[in-house]
Amino acid sequence: MSPSVNSDAVSPVTVVIPCHTELRWTSLLHAVESAKAQDPAPAEIVVVVDHNAALYDKVRHELDGVTVLANRFRRGAAGARNTGAFHAITPLVAFLDDDVRAHHGWLAGLLAPFADPAVVGTGGAVLPAWSGRRPAWFPDEFLWTVGASHPGMPAAPAPEVWCAGMAVRRDTFLTVGGFREFYGRVTDRVRARDAELCRRMSEAGGVWLFVPDSRVHHPVGPERMTFRHFLGRCFHEGRIVATAGGGPMRAALPGALSRHLRSALRGGGSGALRRAGAVAAGATAAAAGGVLELTTRPPTPQPVPVQTKKIAAGVRR
Repeated sequence: MSPSVNSDAVSPVTVVIPCHTELRWTSLLHAVESAKAQDPAPAEIVVVVDHNAALYDKVRHELDGVTVLANRFRRGAAGARNTGAFHAITPLVAFLDDDVRAHHGWLAGLLAPFADPAVVGTGGAVLPAWSGRRPAWFPDEFLWTVGASHPGMPAAPAPEVWCAGMAVRRDTFLTVGGFREFYGRVTDRVRARDAELCRRMSEAGGVWLFVPDSRVHHPVGPERMTFRHFLGRCFHEGRIVATAGGGPMRAALPGALSRHLRSALRGGGSGALRRAGAVAAGATAAAAGGVLELTTRPPTPQPVPVQTKKIAAGVRR
């Protein structure tokens, strides 16, 4: 979806970029520059620093054209994103991670579906930026284990999207209290919070749309290209599905094993057979995680209401 836009226009959206460590400084610069380059331009770019005084001072003094805020809530990306979204006054808020780079057209693609009042949120494609050669055993259906989306996903309503590059209708976001800052014992809290926010905003009345032409690149380091990491993410995904429902694995699994087996039989070689094995191993790990979560889950704590008034503190440069 590539709507026609006016290069001089300013969109009714605030882009929020959370950050927490100086080790991602170069990535943060790229993320901010990619947000500034969008057409139409964001009404405001808010960089929220997560409980790091040295980084806060660095961002204040070295980044121009952004609003700088300190996370006013619990340490973590959820509190940082909430800080930025509650500060915003635009009807729409977009979130961009500090280690991703948005393609041209990312923001315009996310905004176009909001012409339909039934849409409460949109999310785009997250493309993997591999640090080396992609492992031959790695199946496309499991790209979510490295923070990326399936390349074949169509433009359509979706149960959830990734916060690495999503946009929300601010009033609905505030109505549900934003991202939940505490999410029980689930280890992969990032995925759990994304899925849980999408579910609550849908239940408040509305739909989420996936926009494949709205793209960001997400780095994949060598530590996330191992089979051990793959199984660990599948295990934790099983726990998330048991807690929040839905999930990318549920959408990816049907037919995945048979597709790779057919490819192996048609001359796809050992790579196709290894990908079939990875699908089976991932499904087994997810099942184990789901069983563990259902059999050992403690009572769910009641969420603490989040402050939703506009946060005025910050530095505008």
